[in-house]
Amino acid sequence: MVKLVLMHKADSIYEDEPDVVYDFPRRYLKAVHEAVGDWVVYYEPVKAGPRGYFAVAKIQRVIPKPGVEGRFLALIEPGSFLPFDATVPRLVGGRPLEQTLTEADGSPKKGGSVQLAVRRLPESDFARIVDLGLPQDLEQLEATRYEPAIADRQEKAMRDASVPFERPVVERLTRRPFRDVAFRRKVREAYGYRCAMSGLRLRNGGGRPEVQAAHIRPVEHQGSDSVRNGLALSGTLHWMFDRGLITVADDCTTILVSRNKVPSDVVARLIRPEGSLLTPEDPRDAPHPANLKWHRENVFGQVTGDAPIDWS
Repeated sequence: MVKLVLMHKADSIYEDEPDVVYDFPRRYLKAVHEAVGDWVVYYEPVKAGPRGYFAVAKIQRVIPKPGVEGRFLALIEPGSFLPFDATVPRLVGGRPLEQTLTEADGSPKKGGSVQLAVRRLPESDFARIVDLGLPQDLEQLEATRYEPAIADRQEKAMRDASVPFERPVVERLTRRPFRDVAFRRKVREAYGYRCAMSGLRLRNGGGRPEVQAAHIRPVEHQGSDSVRNGLALSGTLHWMFDRGLITVADDCTTILVSRNKVPSDVVARLIRPEGSLLTPEDPRDAPHPANLKWHRENVFGQVTGDAPIDWS
């Protein structure tokens, strides 16, 4: 197995969905086959935007692209895709993060391998890029983000420790608590810490955002940790969304309510008067239509339990 860098452009002729599938031509087939079962890093080329390295995922298998000669699809392992907490620049201190893109004097190479859409990635380069995009102390950073006193105590404890513990990169990428923190941070940030259905942006006395990150298609049902599979919702609306009391229509904007289960006065108190979803400023972070469709077809209207809901 081998790790790879996969180039991705949002407006490419290739039909990529980074958390689902990667579309590529025959010239890269050997390299992608070698990477089956291993991790890849997604990279946005200079001409497409400023992001640089922006996510990781794991290739599950490779198949020919139906109906298209000479094209293939790398299917992404469900639940493996994870966006970086912060995008990683192409150069750090003027030097590339990939050994194969670096001249002997440390300067960036030009042309040749730089232009490849699929590049083999040494383990050390992979670890360095992931450490920059998903710091190993991300859970601690989030837990102490709005509690300076706790952060100061934990920082002192780490300084006093003789050998700080470091989790291996792959172990970190597969730990559910770590992934939940990374997902929550990206989704809430994408929506400006505002609830997508109520429009409210609430913070507690310490400045901690009250909005939560909801998976549209749950991880246990092969949903991904992509921002496009998330909604920033208040606690109550998150609960209602998971229970199938509310969803989003196929126009990806209109909020649908199970009217026979949710009283009108409750709707009026909780949902924006326009009845439409607030979407992220970056359209690349907007909910994916396929995820919303899954929620409508598999969750909406499927409230379980015989006891009536007390809305008082």
